[in-house]
Amino acid sequence: MDRWARHNTFSHADFAAVERLARGRAASIAVCIPARDEERTVGAIAAAAVGLRDRGLVDRVLVVADRCADATEEVAVQAGAEVLASESLLCEEGPVAGKGDVMWRALSVLREDVVCYVDGDSRDFGAHFVAGLVGPLLVRDDLVFVKGDYCRPFTHAGREVPDEGGRVSQLLARPLLRRLYPELAGLGQPLAGEIAARRALLERLPFEGGYGVEVAMLIDVLREAGAGAIAQVDLGTRRNAHKPLAGLGPMADEVLAAVLDRARRDGRLAVEPAGLPDAEHVVRPPMDALRAAA
Repeated sequence: MDRWARHNTFSHADFAAVERLARGRAASIAVCIPARDEERTVGAIAAAAVGLRDRGLVDRVLVVADRCADATEEVAVQAGAEVLASESLLCEEGPVAGKGDVMWRALSVLREDVVCYVDGDSRDFGAHFVAGLVGPLLVRDDLVFVKGDYCRPFTHAGREVPDEGGRVSQLLARPLLRRLYPELAGLGQPLAGEIAARRALLERLPFEGGYGVEVAMLIDVLREAGAGAIAQVDLGTRRNAHKPLAGLGPMADEVLAAVLDRARRDGRLAVEPAGLPDAEHVVRPPMDALRAAA
């Protein structure tokens, strides 16, 4: 793990020279922002990505609005992004099941070599998020998947406490991975929605429909390509609105189900626990398989 950390951990500052990175790239890049009722934050995020498009680093900026009841779509359009409604993509696959399903449906219309997903609820978002995520894939051909890492402050009673955010990551996902997938123990934010990956890889992966999508994708990439093909990049600090504790239960259940389903599949659970979670979740097939069956 120490060797992996030395060779496969980056800082966003390593890719601050955007124009030089843009001139040297051979891969086309799409930024995809799944968003549901994020009118307060999506504009700045889309604008930062559009700025990178104007500087030649990014080819496409797509916001996928998921059944929004606010002005998310209008704000994203004003920021210069392309906007599609989630329910307009792969309509024949039925109702949209959650965040992971939105990401999967977006993949059906993306043709760029590299896809960079960023969440639509980040505050203080900067272009360095996108440049930092795609940078390792542009300079290292052996890498196929990059995960964001960052400090997650927690705000309580008006006071911000450093590194106390990301409660499901720190209390559930990281301990689970340390026990069941120790190759992934060095990742600081396994549930981060900020990722970049080669599209050819993403099209070979199933997508969990809900909140388990990020950790499931991480485990599936490990199985598909190995830990040496995964990198993480320090993006500094990420702030977002906190879910109430009651809202974290369903999220944790989906994360737990995704990890344990894969641990059983991969033979990493010697005895099947009697109390495996029974979370109802949709798993979408690899995009390659969907197209082959059409």
